[in-house]
Amino acid sequence: MDIEVSSALVHGMKLWTGSVASRWGTWRVWSTDFGLCGVAAESGERVTDALRRRFGTWDEAEGDPHGVLPALRRYFVGDLDAIRGLPLDVGGTEFQRLVWVELQAIPPGETRTYAELAAAIGRPTAVRAVGAANGANPVSIVVPCHRVVGADGSLYGYAGGLPLKRALLAHEGVVVRNERQRTLF
Repeated sequence: MDIEVSSALVHGMKLWTGSVASRWGTWRVWSTDFGLCGVAAESGERVTDALRRRFGTWDEAEGDPHGVLPALRRYFVGDLDAIRGLPLDVGGTEFQRLVWVELQAIPPGETRTYAELAAAIGRPTAVRAVGAANGANPVSIVVPCHRVVGADGSLYGYAGGLPLKRALLAHEGVVVRNERQRTLF
């Protein structure tokens, strides 16, 4: 579960891009030569904004040097482990990367609370910071931020919206006990 970090703000860097269809819409992916750096449903504005802050401008080329697209296709049809082990180049702060690595340890079909995630990284009082890092994840699904729920099992924010989070969890066999959105803390 290594996470590579290529140079930040490298203007003119090449990003490989592609898309994959699922029953929840089209997903766009972006990769550097080092690994996957962005996954987003539909327009991906939040991810493209994050990529812009990280890389400035970039040249896009259609391609998939790391096999992300077939892995996502397999995930979407039920091979939930197909996305494990993909090379990642996600940037972020040291704390964010710590959270993102721990997210990858949550198996498909299971969830963790924000508090459990904070405890797992050795920062049990950093629940809010864990929530913020979870929300800043640029490679949703592959780094499974959708597997994090509130202390009472409720669903909380997801960049793709709560219906998509609920659908992804159901796809993985998770029964959501409480579907009301409440405040995180």
